[in-house]
Amino acid sequence: GFNLSQKRVTLSTAGVVPGIDRLAEATKVSLAVSLHAPNDEIRNELVPINRRYPVGELMAACRRYASQRDNDPITFEYVMLNGINDSKSEAYQLAKLLANIPAKVNLIPFNPFPGSQYICSPKQTIDQFRDILVKRGIITITRKTRGDDIDAACGQLVGQVAAKAKRIQQSQMGR
Repeated sequence: GFNLSQKRVTLSTAGVVPGIDRLAEATKVSLAVSLHAPNDEIRNELVPINRRYPVGELMAACRRYASQRDNDPITFEYVMLNGINDSKSEAYQLAKLLANIPAKVNLIPFNPFPGSQYICSPKQTIDQFRDILVKRGIITITRKTRGDDIDAACGQLVGQVAAKAKRIQQSQMGR
């Protein structure tokens, strides 16, 4: 279509296991998984689809995907939430979870938005989390935040859209 190499295209998913398996059969694009937690307890809260496709099933699908892709790394997105998913214990759990999967981890500092119950992990915590993963051989990058000064960073626009949709709905109900 656009004369792009399949290796230059990345499909991002929250973890729909049958979709990952179909994707592996259909194409050779790169895969990014919004993981955000190393265990079912935390991931159930942060990524509700985890109740349908728990971490163990998701990781099995990722291993199958990687094996059909010459073990090219899968990118795992991980938003850093203070006191929620950012402890040393969770870093060790994540390292163990990804130990037998070719992986690259993007640590994403959370961008707060009005009404959010979460706050970003401190830089020192993010750095410590990253260092634990790197020492275990996992390529790990901390994403730079951009746009947070105008509430346009990752995760912030959804908060604005939801607030605007609610205002519109309320004004329509008042007619």
